[in-house]
Amino acid sequence: MFGNLFVEEEEEGSSISSTGRLLKGPEEPPPPRGRSNLCGIKNQGGTCYLNSLLQTLLFTPEFREELFSLGPEELGCLEDKDKPGTKVRVIPLQLQRLFARLLLVDQQSATTADLTDSFGWNSTEGTNQHDVQELNRILFSALEHSLVGTRGSAFINRLYHGTIVNSIVCKECGNVSQRQEDFLDLTVCVCGVSSLEEALWNMFVEEELFEGNNLYRCAQCNKLVTAAKSAKMKKLPPFITISLLRFSFDFTKCERYKETGRYSFPLSINLRPFCEQTEGDDSDYSYELSSVIIHKGGCYGGHYHVYIKDIDHLGQWEPPEEESKPKTKKKISEAKVCESKPQEDDPLSILSAIVGQDPSKSVLVDQLGQKLMDRFGFSWNKKFKKQYGAIGKFLQSHSDTFIMVSGGTRVALKANPPSPLTDPSGPENSQSADCALTQQHEATEAQTGCEQEAEPESSHWFDLNDSAVSAIRESDIEKQFQGKESAYMLFYRRAQLRRPTQALNNPRYKVPPELIQMAQEENIKIQQIREEFESTNNTIELHLHLAPLYRLENGALQAVCKEQGNTSTLSFDRRKTVGDLRLTIYQMQDPWDGDMALTVAKSLPAGLHLYNTLTDDEVSLYSAGITNNTALFVWNGKEVCGAPVLTGPEWEPVLLTVVRPSLYPDTEDDMDPEEPGLVNGRGPRESQAPGLRREARGFAGGATLGEVKQALGEPKESLLCQEHKGRRRAEPGAGEGGGASGWRVFPPDDMHRTLKELSLKDGDALLVLEPQSFDSSVFSLNGDMVTVTTPSDCRWLQVEHQPNIRQGLKEEEPKRVKVLATGNTLLSDVKQRALEKIQELEQQTLEGAEYCLRQVDCAGKLLPPVCEEQSVREAGVRLMTTLMLCRGLAPKASQLFLSFSVGAAPSAGAEMDIIVERACTAKECLKLMLDAVGLDGTSWHLRRLDWCEEVGEPLMDEDAPLPELKISNGETLIIAEGQLPPKGFLKLCVRSFAGENRPGAVNGSTEESHHAPLCGCSSPRLRDAGSAEISDEATLDELKTQVMTLPALLDLCAPTTAFIRVWQVEGKRLVRILRGSQLTLRKLKLSSGTDICIQQLLTEEDLGPKEVLLNVKIGVPGERRYYPSEELTWDASKDPSPRSLRTCLATHYGFSPDSLLLAKFQPEKHAWEEISSWNHQVSKKKKKKRTESLLGAPFHLKDGDTIGVKNLLIDNNRDFCTLEEKLCQQRLKEQAETKKGDFNCSEQKKKCGQAKSRKPEVGLSISVGEFR
Repeated sequence: MFGNLFVEEEEEGSSISSTGRLLKGPEEPPPPRGRSNLCGIKNQGGTCYLNSLLQTLLFTPEFREELFSLGPEELGCLEDKDKPGTKVRVIPLQLQRLFARLLLVDQQSATTADLTDSFGWNSTEGTNQHDVQELNRILFSALEHSLVGTRGSAFINRLYHGTIVNSIVCKECGNVSQRQEDFLDLTVCVCGVSSLEEALWNMFVEEELFEGNNLYRCAQCNKLVTAAKSAKMKKLPPFITISLLRFSFDFTKCERYKETGRYSFPLSINLRPFCEQTEGDDSDYSYELSSVIIHKGGCYGGHYHVYIKDIDHLGQWEPPEEESKPKTKKKISEAKVCESKPQEDDPLSILSAIVGQDPSKSVLVDQLGQKLMDRFGFSWNKKFKKQYGAIGKFLQSHSDTFIMVSGGTRVALKANPPSPLTDPSGPENSQSADCALTQQHEATEAQTGCEQEAEPESSHWFDLNDSAVSAIRESDIEKQFQGKESAYMLFYRRAQLRRPTQALNNPRYKVPPELIQMAQEENIKIQQIREEFESTNNTIELHLHLAPLYRLENGALQAVCKEQGNTSTLSFDRRKTVGDLRLTIYQMQDPWDGDMALTVAKSLPAGLHLYNTLTDDEVSLYSAGITNNTALFVWNGKEVCGAPVLTGPEWEPVLLTVVRPSLYPDTEDDMDPEEPGLVNGRGPRESQAPGLRREARGFAGGATLGEVKQALGEPKESLLCQEHKGRRRAEPGAGEGGGASGWRVFPPDDMHRTLKELSLKDGDALLVLEPQSFDSSVFSLNGDMVTVTTPSDCRWLQVEHQPNIRQGLKEEEPKRVKVLATGNTLLSDVKQRALEKIQELEQQTLEGAEYCLRQVDCAGKLLPPVCEEQSVREAGVRLMTTLMLCRGLAPKASQLFLSFSVGAAPSAGAEMDIIVERACTAKECLKLMLDAVGLDGTSWHLRRLDWCEEVGEPLMDEDAPLPELKISNGETLIIAEGQLPPKGFLKLCVRSFAGENRPGAVNGSTEESHHAPLCGCSSPRLRDAGSAEISDEATLDELKTQVMTLPALLDLCAPTTAFIRVWQVEGKRLVRILRGSQLTLRKLKLSSGTDICIQQLLTEEDLGPKEVLLNVKIGVPGERRYYPSEELTWDASKDPSPRSLRTCLATHYGFSPDSLLLAKFQPEKHAWEEISSWNHQVSKKKKKKRTESLLGAPFHLKDGDTIGVKNLLIDNNRDFCTLEEKLCQQRLKEQAETKKGDFNCSEQKKKCGQAKSRKPEVGLSISVGEFR
């Protein structure tokens, strides 16, 4: 029935081991057993139900031993299963092997893949979860069929088979009709039953009477008679399996559901009252609980695990972790108390027990309710408040039992008051009281822990959850009485069954020798894999650097010969000690003179540096922090080639770039091969101008700046400077166009600071200057800043000429020339030099006045022409970049270069260019642009381009200069048609009602409407009346006045603006009335493009901010229709509750307020929502109840809403829907079903089965061969 109902939950059914370690590869060995010494079972994806049942059968010793008693002579051998003509009973054999692995193989979890293969299941079946009750019956049936013809053919029948006798007794003649029924498991009801005993009582003690219309035909009386039907258990098996019917079907909702209510079951039960024969001893009817299969989740998904009693003491039971901690706080319900259990229906005994059992002999009154919930599972408010009042009131009324202490904040028993040490009533005793409470609480916990650990061994229970196995206490079973995680199957064993002494703590008991040998071989194989895996995982590669191959230079170790390999690689087990490593290196480097020190090294930009030395030969490499690819330096621990070596992170070398003046470079080494004539790529050689020579030097990080200066061999008066990276472009000589570089001089105090303290790092530049260097014009000192102007900044600019680049035509390769330039070179000179070189290449004359220089951005777009009156630095042109030589004029320093387009945003390359004076106004700029394109007239204005390259805001102030309007060089403007609109203007779309005008209401009065109301299945018919442009600072009265001048509203006659109502329209619906005649449109939150609707009124109207205009419809008594609708103004400023609206309607229509039934119409659903008083849920902190408001959730009443009214004194029909609305609802339902069906069909065609809510139900089956 429940085949494939359950989908495995990912968090419970994960195939990842409980330790959280992911598999690295197929060779990783399985982890060993945990602290419990029990083996779990791997989940194949959805086989937790199978794992739970298999563990139950494994820990049923009689079942396990019966299975092990069958040898190969009866079952056959698995090696012969593929041979023709052989009968191999695969399922029992695989079950034997699985049980042997679970008992004897040292692994955390075993796999059921071989067993499920013997079932005939494919890989998909392993991911489908089924009902464990169904599996129990099918597995037993498969085993019985597999064992036909063997000694074990009847062992399941012997262990689990029982008999029930159904009897019907005739009440007239006393004739008894009986029928026997066999069972392997009992299925008991959970719905409407609170315990297992009650369910069994209903099944086997209560009689079912056949009477009235349900009579029984007696075979002896030969007529319909009154009879009684009952059932009794005739034969009790050694093991009783009880299935709880947790899953039921709700025929009202047509869906399955899970019973999660409390359902208790005993740890031991006497079945004598339920049996037919009761003459034997109680021990013949006594059963003890041995296993509980638990289901967590709902009826369509969940996870199984099992609580099992360790009958043979195969596991090592330890207290659960949360209980084994000495300082863990425990709930009072878990503490063992000497007093008798309080009655749950007596609040006095319950509270007395809670207070008396507290270690401090007193409880905070505020925490008493929570302690009651923790201890008994119910709250005071639900169980006792209605009868006894609040808990504080109950304590005060029983002053003979309780006493209030600590200023009334704590309660204690009068017969056992707290001592001064345990009563923290005053601040002076608070600290000592806390210490006393802590000591007493810890002592109580220690005593409780000792008592719990002294449990008899027979009470050891374990939770087997797939691969995870954990110890639990017997009291934990009570937690599975109720909830989404609750007991699902119960397994009881006869109390008379006793295990032999040889079976205790002996997993090999009665296991066949061939299975023991199989387990031993697997253990040897697993151990070998573990050793290989551990060896592989612990083998690391070490890189050895030998001291004779290095020398100390520039604060770091440098290889003597860089062409030869200076390192040797050694593979070593990190579990071995440092002494073992030292001995191995001794043997590799034989002979080695003197001591050998092993120091961790690291290659840095400056060279090799040494850190910590391995001194303890007894510690392992793993403990010493040696990891894979660690570099070790092998030396004597003192010096390298006679030079002492400083070790440690504080002496890490820093590789600095030392910069010195080079006035007349004459060596080829200083030349950049890629750029002839450059000194280190910095300056032209033919000029023989001064330059800078750079050299990389390493220094110890702990060396002071003075020591560095001394190492460089510089005199004391020399200056050391650091490159200044935070200079701004406005500083002289520091522009992006090049020309100079800035250096900060180290003050004298820094000479005593180390490189680490100065935050100098690898690659930083250090300029060394002698005093005579300032005699040259290259170096200038200003305060603590040195400016260096050298040929290294005199680079080049590349000029590219392509005549048709503006038209996007590239008929030939562009001409590129290089022009020498510095930061001070004028761009006009750059252009002139470029023109001369290009003329030489193209053999034609180019007029300089017709060309300009333009930069190109990273996207290849041309930037505005540069001002040729400026230098390279002033124009912000970077040296060693490319400039385009294009046709056109270059702007002067007092001019702006602008692009513009007419009407719309220009496409790439389609805009037009113009040069205007910076001081000209927007109007003058517009005039120049219009003249350039040949347009005239005054109906034009300028607009900007917004951030997404679309037409944006207009330039509102036409008389303002362009810089004041933030128009910069190279900006694009749009010439838009039309007069410049005034500031803050709005363009509103105006509509009016089609047909006759709609009347209005003033101050609670109403008049009948002559057109269809805004409800039912119709919507208001609106017609377009034009548009109005008006300032957002205009008032509502001014808007009304302006719209009355529209041609479409000329027939609208209103004495004053008070006779005009303005609606705001959204989505063809009237959403609100604009009120406040003197409010501006900005305060009314109107934006450009808003739709408004104009309505003429018969009377003046001036609605307040909290007055709501409602459309009221009175129901016709006895009919499903309404009187013509009316408009009513309801003042909700003082009271927005349903009572206020009901009173307003009753006053207007002359009804009794208590007889009115109100409802709000929902036009989108064609349905009515009844308005009644309701209570807001208020949090415990907020004692004050919020006011009911119809303006808020869930009704949100607003202008134009339709309210239905029914007088219950004359109309008993509470249904507000009319026949037309019913038809509209039906049409909406049909449309929704049609759309849903079309959507499902399309989705199934596109992706078959991708959006399944759950897997399809399939039957569970196990394939068994023919052995008869």
